Amino acid sequence: MKRIFRSLTTLAAVALGALPIAHSMIQTSASATSFGQQEVDQNRFIAFSSRGTSDRQLVVVEQVTDSRACWSESGAGPVIVNPLLLNFDFTGICRRSTDRNGYSIRINGEDMGLAYTLRVLPRENDLVLTAIPRQSGVPRLEIARSNGLTNDFAKLNFNSGWRFTRRTFNDQALGHVYLTYEGTLPPGGVVTNPSPSPSPSPSPSPSPSPSPSPSPSPSPSPGPVRFSDISGDIYATEIQQAVQTGFIAGFEDNTFRPQGTLTREQMVSMVLDALVRVPNTNLQVPTRATRNPYSDVRSDRWSAAKIQFARDNNLISGYEDGSFRPDRPVTRAELISVLRRAAGYARTLRGSSAVLTPTQQPINFGDTANHWAASQISEMSAFCGVASPLNERGTSFAPNDSALRNYAAAATLRMMTCVQRPQ
Repeated sequence: MKRIFRSLTTLAAVALGALPIAHSMIQTSASATSFGQQEVDQNRFIAFSSRGTSDRQLVVVEQVTDSRACWSESGAGPVIVNPLLLNFDFTGICRRSTDRNGYSIRINGEDMGLAYTLRVLPRENDLVLTAIPRQSGVPRLEIARSNGLTNDFAKLNFNSGWRFTRRTFNDQALGHVYLTYEGTLPPGGVVTNPSPSPSPSPSPSPSPSPSPSPSPSPSPSPGPVRFSDISGDIYATEIQQAVQTGFIAGFEDNTFRPQGTLTREQMVSMVLDALVRVPNTNLQVPTRATRNPYSDVRSDRWSAAKIQFARDNNLISGYEDGSFRPDRPVTRAELISVLRRAAGYARTLRGSSAVLTPTQQPINFGDTANHWAASQISEMSAFCGVASPLNERGTSFAPNDSALRNYAAAATLRMMTCVQRPQ
């Protein structure tokens, strides 16, 4: 076991002994015709960086059976990983991959193991899992980030579009793990050229890294965030602050898409990612669901663990038919209802009362009087203006309109800020 521990703490970057070759020649005919891929439960895998200050290596661990946990997580910005498999005979329980024999990248059905080396590179206040091409002139691929810098084992959260799959041979599943991407690799985000200032990580949930991050305190980006599509947005400043805080992110093409909508599951992920960044909450959100939290949310869904946690802690509720409808766009009223519960929950975690003391006069909205969320909207309008008029003008709240990304970021940021005020 000591040898295993030493190997994990001193892992060096993978060095593939292959000559540079063109993309059209990355496969032998055997691999092209026989290697396939199989979908896997994303919650049973984790990617993290080895310890050290340089030459960090990627480690992938799979929870094969549930006899014992193979790892645990703590903190955020970055999430620190404790490889529990170092402490017991993990044969048949965990599977560990530390080099090209255990993992490689696969893009649009092609095995790219001979075309790229995988390295974890420090970049300002971050660790970036990068695929470095063997052929000159080919851009690097940015696959995952730690969202913070540490010398310890750091969880690597996939950029949008990347996921784990398993290699197959003649339809038989193998132990080899793929880091898989399908679709067009856009410039400036998933595909990156070396740059001292990385683009913002895309946000599946507003963070698919299906990777929840418990956090006692935020780890902001090293500098101001600049998106190409928010310069005229009324929430531009709050969007930048929200992205720097880390509970929401932009997209691969350096846009934020402020007029985009959020789904109900994306809202849950965003709000929980905000709560774990509130100082002195010590909130830890599980990474795996123990059951199907709702009839239409399977335990292996990327958001299931967060949805289960939110449900169990009375942060969300489903519908009378037992469904949650995770893909449904969240309304402004639903967003405020969840933020109200989240604010009270955060206050209790900080050792205070869940009662929210008003910081300003409530807004007299002209379209909420008979709405089911009227009292919550009014209360949250008096709580640092979390609930505010549509586009910050007039007296209409538009409770049944879809919550757009710009307002969702601003309202969540206001909630985070307000729960930290002495009351």
